[in-house]
Amino acid sequence: MKEAIIQWIKGFYAVAGSDGINQELYNQHKVFWALGLFVALIALSTVMWWVSRLFMVQSLHLIADRSKATWDDHLVNNRVFRALAHIVPLAFMEYLLSIVFYEFPKWMGFWEKFIYVLMIFAIIVTATRILNAIRDIIQEIPKFRDKPIQSYVQVAKIIAVGVLIIMMLSIITNRTPVFFLTSLGAMTAIVVLVFKDTILGFVGSIQLAANDIIRIGDWVTMEKYGADGDVEAISLSTVKVRNFDRTITTIPTYAFIADSFKNWRGMEESDGRRIKRSFNIEIDSVRFADQELVNELKSFELLREFIEKRQKEIEDYNTANGFVGEKAINGRRQTNLGLFRRYLEHYLRKHQSVNQEMTLMVRQLQPTEFGIPLEVYCFSKTKVWEEYEVLQADIFDHIFSIVKQFDLVIFERPSGRDFASGFRNEGA
Repeated sequence: MKEAIIQWIKGFYAVAGSDGINQELYNQHKVFWALGLFVALIALSTVMWWVSRLFMVQSLHLIADRSKATWDDHLVNNRVFRALAHIVPLAFMEYLLSIVFYEFPKWMGFWEKFIYVLMIFAIIVTATRILNAIRDIIQEIPKFRDKPIQSYVQVAKIIAVGVLIIMMLSIITNRTPVFFLTSLGAMTAIVVLVFKDTILGFVGSIQLAANDIIRIGDWVTMEKYGADGDVEAISLSTVKVRNFDRTITTIPTYAFIADSFKNWRGMEESDGRRIKRSFNIEIDSVRFADQELVNELKSFELLREFIEKRQKEIEDYNTANGFVGEKAINGRRQTNLGLFRRYLEHYLRKHQSVNQEMTLMVRQLQPTEFGIPLEVYCFSKTKVWEEYEVLQADIFDHIFSIVKQFDLVIFERPSGRDFASGFRNEGA
């Protein structure tokens, strides 16, 4: 085809009666032929681009819409066919450049390099979009949805783009790719310094995935970075966390290897969420339970059986050891705090929203200047945050309301109103 077109052009300058051409006239016109052919090449390439775009974008998009498979939809959404449409006219131009500039080899060399650079650039765009489509296709698979696929795709992009850029530089400078690879090796220290975060992120991503440290959707807390929310994305360099106040925190990927953080996935995968909260009882309000208080507390369904059983046990013990009459003060007796603690245990045992299969206790902690801490330790059946907070509030609402029935007082620091009331009472 090339030779046919060249011979057709020279046919305009053929000398009658001979096989030669009018070389002088041809030399005068060859620049105009080159320019004309170049304009024609641009026009044909534009038409070729339009045709390829029409076919790839509209026709293939239509096929993808009608197919039942989803992988082709990701190719459409990531505009892979649009990128491929640019390669066809560039390949067409590269093929016909030798005809346009067959009399001007220097010009042809320049434009060939230019076309090659454009083709490599188009291949870079196409490759990155294909990798994006592969990422979306893989993330549709259930077992890969919570994996850091984005990190591996970014590494593949860096490698692919790096190789293609080396090829581009090789074409521009007329040097082999080996030259740039050896030069890159000599600049290893600079490369490591410039791409330190990328390298650390890559190492961190591999460790996160290999050790299953975090997944997309995990609830993580990292106080150092002020993060407390769900992991939305894991990339090569950062982990994106959507906090519960709807703000977004980005954390270096390697920080999840180097620093400590809390992953709540274990709680979400368990049978319940822990309730661990304490309140303080004033020490002065703690006393032995007299018969009047005991009889009053027997009216509580939750305590009746326990009080009767414990009271008989105490009486048997005191009788056996002679702690009766005047010596009764040396015997065992129930306290209002002990009865209150038992009441709370029975209350939690009967609560429908408390998980009875997990640890459940009401324990007394080390007394302090603020009183005797009494801690409620149990697990809720629900792990939904709102339901968990409602349950926890309901339990302590009940505690604060019932504590007076045991002649106990919850400690709280005096406020300005307390001081003002005291001053008024003194004045009266």
